[in-house]
Amino acid sequence: MSVYHCAFTSTRTLYSSSFTPSRTFRILHRHRSNISDFHSTMPHHKKRSGKKEQKWTQKPGSDLSADAAEFRPAASAEGITNGIGRLTMVENNAQSPVVPVIQFGGIRLDELAPHGQSPVGKPKVYGTVSTATVDDSKKTVDTAAQTLGFSKLFNSNLLEKFTVDNSTYSTTKIRATFYPKFENEKSDQEVRIRMIEMVAKGLATLEVSLKHSGSLFMYAGHEGGAYAKNSFGNVYTAVGVFVLGRIFRKAWGTEASKKQAEFNDFLEREHMSVSMELVTAVLGDHGQRPREDYVVVTAVTELGNGKPKFYSTPEIIAFCRKWRLPTNHVWLFSTRNSVTSFFAAYDALCEEGTATSVCKALDEVADVSVPGSIDHIKVQGEILEGLVARIVSHESTKEMELVLKDYPLPVDEVYQDLGPDLREICAANRSDEKHQIKALLENTGASFCPDYVDWFGIDASDIHPRNADRSVVSKFLQANPSDYSTTKLMEMVRLMKEKRFPAAFKCYHNFRKINSMSSDNLHYKMVIHVHSDSTFRRYQKEMRYKPDLWPLYRGFFVEINLFKASKEKAAEMAKTSIDVGINNKNSDDISGKKGLADEDANLMIKLKFLTYKLRTFLIRNGLSVLFKDGPAAYKAYYLRQMKIWNTSPGKQRQLSKMLDEWAVYIKRKCGNRQLSSSIYLSEAEPFLEQYAKRSPENQALIGCAGDLVRTEDFLAIVEGGGDEEGDLDTEKILEPSSPGLDSIQKKEGLIVFFPGIPGCAKSALCKEILSASEGLEDDRPIHSLMGDLIKGRYWQKVADERRKKPYSIVLADKNAPNEEVWRQIEDMSRSTKASAVPIVPDSEGTDSNPFSLDALAVFIYRVLNRVNHPGNLDKSSPNVGYVLLMFYHLYDGKNRSEFESELIERFGSLVKMPLLKSERSPIPDSVKTVLEEGINLYRLHTNRHGRSEPSKGTYAKDWVLWEKQLREVLFRNADYLASIQVPFEIAVDQVLEQLKRIMKGEYITPISEKRKFGTIIFAAIDVPIADVHNLLSNISENDPKVKTFIENNIVNNLQKAHITLAHKRSHGVTAVANYGRIVNQKVPVDVTALLLSDKLAALEAQPGSIDGQKITSKNEWPHLTLWTAQGIPPKEANTLPELVLQGKATRIEFNPPFTITGVLQFH
Repeated sequence: MSVYHCAFTSTRTLYSSSFTPSRTFRILHRHRSNISDFHSTMPHHKKRSGKKEQKWTQKPGSDLSADAAEFRPAASAEGITNGIGRLTMVENNAQSPVVPVIQFGGIRLDELAPHGQSPVGKPKVYGTVSTATVDDSKKTVDTAAQTLGFSKLFNSNLLEKFTVDNSTYSTTKIRATFYPKFENEKSDQEVRIRMIEMVAKGLATLEVSLKHSGSLFMYAGHEGGAYAKNSFGNVYTAVGVFVLGRIFRKAWGTEASKKQAEFNDFLEREHMSVSMELVTAVLGDHGQRPREDYVVVTAVTELGNGKPKFYSTPEIIAFCRKWRLPTNHVWLFSTRNSVTSFFAAYDALCEEGTATSVCKALDEVADVSVPGSIDHIKVQGEILEGLVARIVSHESTKEMELVLKDYPLPVDEVYQDLGPDLREICAANRSDEKHQIKALLENTGASFCPDYVDWFGIDASDIHPRNADRSVVSKFLQANPSDYSTTKLMEMVRLMKEKRFPAAFKCYHNFRKINSMSSDNLHYKMVIHVHSDSTFRRYQKEMRYKPDLWPLYRGFFVEINLFKASKEKAAEMAKTSIDVGINNKNSDDISGKKGLADEDANLMIKLKFLTYKLRTFLIRNGLSVLFKDGPAAYKAYYLRQMKIWNTSPGKQRQLSKMLDEWAVYIKRKCGNRQLSSSIYLSEAEPFLEQYAKRSPENQALIGCAGDLVRTEDFLAIVEGGGDEEGDLDTEKILEPSSPGLDSIQKKEGLIVFFPGIPGCAKSALCKEILSASEGLEDDRPIHSLMGDLIKGRYWQKVADERRKKPYSIVLADKNAPNEEVWRQIEDMSRSTKASAVPIVPDSEGTDSNPFSLDALAVFIYRVLNRVNHPGNLDKSSPNVGYVLLMFYHLYDGKNRSEFESELIERFGSLVKMPLLKSERSPIPDSVKTVLEEGINLYRLHTNRHGRSEPSKGTYAKDWVLWEKQLREVLFRNADYLASIQVPFEIAVDQVLEQLKRIMKGEYITPISEKRKFGTIIFAAIDVPIADVHNLLSNISENDPKVKTFIENNIVNNLQKAHITLAHKRSHGVTAVANYGRIVNQKVPVDVTALLLSDKLAALEAQPGSIDGQKITSKNEWPHLTLWTAQGIPPKEANTLPELVLQGKATRIEFNPPFTITGVLQFH
């Protein structure tokens, strides 16, 4: 294995198009003159003790040639600075170039020209380029102009007066973005298999990196801005800027101020952004409080030439070494042996792995290991969140070697007084968030943060950036695009709005452009905030149909310029846009995928560790359940989590014991006051430390505890208690709370409920079930509770009835539309010992709703035909359409598959009530249009008025007109709506048949896409038990004493047989993992002898070969244990050869040996 003691990139989530290796080395070898000297110009400083020298050690058998491949040059960002004066609040000591900008009337050329466009053939530049200096006085904005601009922005509504016509254009400039979120459509096991197959065929290399536990932070230079996942100008970005600035001061010493300014200018000039994992103790607890506050670079992105281009891993290393930025540990697996061993090593460590054990195991099985410039153990600790594995170019190993030789490791940190650290500043400034932000920025220094415009606005430290009117987006989409990038961004935004994807397009006034603002020239910043992971999945689906679509990125920040242009300028922009579009399409063909299909190039898998998950998901995220719903609900919650993770039974027992004790401990200590999730480790860590000390088993369960960093005095102040990263949300992973429905006990009760919409015929169905109860062949009493006839809390009434009649069947005749109701039903099932069965109307659904539009039309049509309905929702109701749209949107965000899977996982079964005929005509355009208009109106109404009645809002008249139009359209299409429905009698028969199967225990739960692999403890050859019995029978024929022994001790007790090859406790994780290459393959085994004592019996076995390679066991004496006396552990069979020598056991040799065939498996 090759080992490089050097820097590397960590990844929170990686996107495979980031590897574009062919680009790098043409730059490195053909354009070296364009790159600044990457070697340190600092005086030599004494290295830290324990720091290893950089070295390259080739693993035997690895073919790591140093020959460089041909690489294409990448397009670079525009070489002009903004030209707009900076809004300086403190002195800027850095010197930056100023490039004259041509101006046409009131509009500047740099505002009209396509942002970031430059010649495609410009080579990549990692470092600084010498530039002319300029007098600081020219960089200061005139105070009067500043005040005038501020007045223009806030005292007159420029946007409202800005009209869109043929002369209106829009230019966008992407300021920061992170990798797209790609969801694997296949199960994790299928992704693994495909990854192994690609590596085995030489098509790709598997790259694995550590996953540090923090928050996404993106930096585009001071002018470009600092960004968190979905926001800017807040404490998250202030902390990020401070930590990054401090990294420069540690790395560059007295040169830090100069390098900070150069870095800012470089990112602005080259139009780039750098994404990092921001790991601190001041922004709330994750799995372990870090020992230091730091960042790890996860992506470097070129934004200036069309579609964002993400650097490959070797390119990131070169970039980071130039600027001395922190990088992380990475491993490369380029052979079938190594990649299968990697997955086996993870499976062996997934429930107990810590940073030390994981890194050690991966170092041993990887083809290449590149330690980072920071050590996870030293800066964060032993609790490791996980690993990220992705497919990269099969040339990655050679490229890594070349980059590491060309760009040596920077010198160590410089010893100097850095001033107060992050925790000291936060502790000293705790009056409010604004005061804390200002203190952080002031301590960052003027060279890195010359002004605070993005946090406090113009000329006033207490003004945050104001939201702009929502019409910015609509006018942006109506304007003419001025360049190719704007065209593609418009295409993306328009698609997302048309498809109604769960996302927001939040616009803000761009304070940095205040002096360019005029009635015909407006500037804004837009944040594309994706609300649901389903948006990424649905957008990916659209990309399959429209390959030219740009990906939907995370952390997506764009500057928008709306302006008027003359005909001449418009023609010039149109020509430029066409040329750049052609260049971008051509460049996309060589994006670094190396001929891999998108499906393969985007293969990625996240692998987390139980020691992290027990802290974050089971303890932290379970706090609200524990304090709100009590210990029983908390126990159900953590059992659901463990089951979906496929946690081993042993660990489930250990965790259940520990978590039950934790629940009692924390409830007793906190009473009814819930422990804050931001500082949960203040209580959890001491508890875990004491629990771990009780036994080695507990220590392995906990992983590591103690050495707690106290945060209460310096935790950053976040207004509203928000969580920027969003990982405080509970994973939506659930298990059936009902007792196993495959075998319902008659002594239990049964709750039948309806996750549906008014008009789904649940009341009519309940009547049919009651009248046909004898046909269910179940002797339990059955009764119905109609929600429209019950006053007060309906589900409490159902629970009361369950307690009165615990063995009855209850038909809960009320819509149960969301997870809150489902949790109540789960709790009721547990507390009253009942099973629960959901009955849902069958429907294809949409990408974001389990019910299709034609199903919704049928539901509304049925309600409009009701007369004197008990719930008053019938033809006489003026708001039928609104009410059904309200129910319809309660299911929003789940497609049909997700909806059904969640119900099955919660309750163990699902009954589908036929609704629409499979062979039916498409929904008429008039019906589809009126429903879509209603959905749009509902969203407008709820965005502004929430759940207020439609008659009381801004859109009251619109609702009246739409309700009238809805009735007219549906009644005009009455024949169609009647013709597409499955006859009610058929639907009832099918529901009754499904219920009958469930009650008889004949229901088969559908197979869900859960993890099919589990924790690995040992590797063994599994031998068919029938073959072993046949072998013993042959032995018995010739020896009566052996026959008696076998019949008395073995025949009825031996249920399974295996030959252990390696055990992780005895031989280590790597020894077990190395068998991964031959798992599931047949292995011939020679059985050479039978060894017996009064307490033990085993067969001596010698594994054979697979494809000419001898399979060796790590056991000194390979054997198959047949029997041990009561109280004797199986591992004692290893002592039989010694007992034979001592005369305490008998050896019966077989000549010739018996041969049996087994299969190598992990256990």
